[in-house]
Amino acid sequence: MAFDIWKQIKAGSFSPLYLLFGTEPYLINETKQLLISHALSPEEVDFNLSSYDLEETPIQTALEDAETFPFMGERRLIFLHNPYFLTAEKSKSKTEHNLAMLEAYLKDPSPYSIVVFSGAYEKLDERKKLTKQIKKSASVLEAKKLTEPELKVWIRDRAASNGVQIDEEAVELMLRLSGTNLFMLTSEMDKLALYAEEDKRIDVNMVEKLVSRSLEQNIFTLVDKIVHRNIEDALRIFYDLLKQNEEPIKILAVITNQFRLIYQVKELARRGYGQNQIAGYIKAHPFRVKLAAGQGKQFSDEELAQIMNLLAEADYQMKTGGMNKALLIELFLFKLNRHSVET
Repeated sequence: MAFDIWKQIKAGSFSPLYLLFGTEPYLINETKQLLISHALSPEEVDFNLSSYDLEETPIQTALEDAETFPFMGERRLIFLHNPYFLTAEKSKSKTEHNLAMLEAYLKDPSPYSIVVFSGAYEKLDERKKLTKQIKKSASVLEAKKLTEPELKVWIRDRAASNGVQIDEEAVELMLRLSGTNLFMLTSEMDKLALYAEEDKRIDVNMVEKLVSRSLEQNIFTLVDKIVHRNIEDALRIFYDLLKQNEEPIKILAVITNQFRLIYQVKELARRGYGQNQIAGYIKAHPFRVKLAAGQGKQFSDEELAQIMNLLAEADYQMKTGGMNKALLIELFLFKLNRHSVET
């Protein structure tokens, strides 16, 4: 798990080999930055930090570097990007790798080098002997999307690393407003920590006041107002989006995507799927599925079907008709301001 590896790195405990792979780029990038800042002093970076793209450079060149004594420091840090030979993916690379040399190195890595294999691969080819060997020899970080509990732990840890505490209600609101993108959450948490520097505490009011909303989050809030038939607040959010120069056709597309998600979650839940199964099936984060499930309870199946029809009609009119695009969304919202949706 990323948090365990990070703690070891921060404590100055390093593995001679790391394997970082997965589809959550923040976790991989953060691990790299921690290694650079903790394994090397600023003066050593220019001399003892190397980076190779294995789609362009043969592994033997990188390993020769790893076996070279560090210059003016204790260790070398070497990043090996795109180790495609650990996957089942076909590469266009014509680079010839001496994998026997790599196998030998994995059995006896250099004591004065840290070698980091890094690739944005969803999975590795576990059938390959080399993959098995490197996973056995290295500290492995599989960078998956964090679950809701892991995201909450991450938010608290980020607050603590900035010397502040965050209330539980504020953690919940952070996830609702910023979503699950760790790069965005990092930016917002660091901003909040700076604002809370005097009191050393982030509360829900501070989050509500300071956290930026993405278009997707504004649309989620708009849909939430629709769910509760609060047309006045829904229109206010819509007009705010127009003031921010968001295009009506883009707004409609995101509204449609959110209702499609609600429809899919509701249908799959009726078939007996759990939230994590649904998330995997439709390739959405479990936290988004959880929120959509809650919204879906406010609509009957007939209402959701009618809403999807209304959205399809609005999309058609927006792309082919001469009616004002913003007015089409207003009409859609007014039609939903009834206890039940009418065709």
